[in-house]
Amino acid sequence: MRDATPYWNTNVARHPGILRAVPPECGAALDVGCGDGLLAAKLAPRCGRVVGVDSDGGMVARARAAHGDITFLEGDFLTLELPTGGYDFICSVTAVHHMDFTAALTRMRELLRPGGVLVVVGLAREETAADRARWVAAAPLVRAVKALRRASGPEGMPTAAPAMSYREVRETAGRVLPGVRYRWHVLRRYSLTWHKP
Repeated sequence: MRDATPYWNTNVARHPGILRAVPPECGAALDVGCGDGLLAAKLAPRCGRVVGVDSDGGMVARARAAHGDITFLEGDFLTLELPTGGYDFICSVTAVHHMDFTAALTRMRELLRPGGVLVVVGLAREETAADRARWVAAAPLVRAVKALRRASGPEGMPTAAPAMSYREVRETAGRVLPGVRYRWHVLRRYSLTWHKP
């Protein structure tokens, strides 16, 4: 198995916060949009079982080759056969903007056990003058951090521009996940944290 921290980027920067949210005695965790399996590998020591899901066959093959002790499934998260209420912890990093946002959050809600925790880190687009001003103010820091940390990532990782604004994300998440905690992060990410009643 390869080193669990081979690179750093603005997605990896959110991993420590995600790991802190894993509930005690986590029996099963699901990583939606797992990519090359880096986060799933970090979850493995904290959870009895980890499943990673990704629609990109190349990423899934890479994850399986690097982390053979973790289950990785290739397919559409919205239709893939997964156990309802089967997970104590579900996370997703910059993947929900590749899917129907409402459908993805609804599916995650259904797959989570009562008392379970969901953490979504995502991308959104700047819509308002305040959004743009915040991004302009943060841009020098983002550039500096990326340079200092020598930001990189796995080749071939699928990318997509986010269609939803930060406001739309916040409002939609609030409807689908009542009581969700929304946070904006300096490195151009937002996070959603939800505890299922």
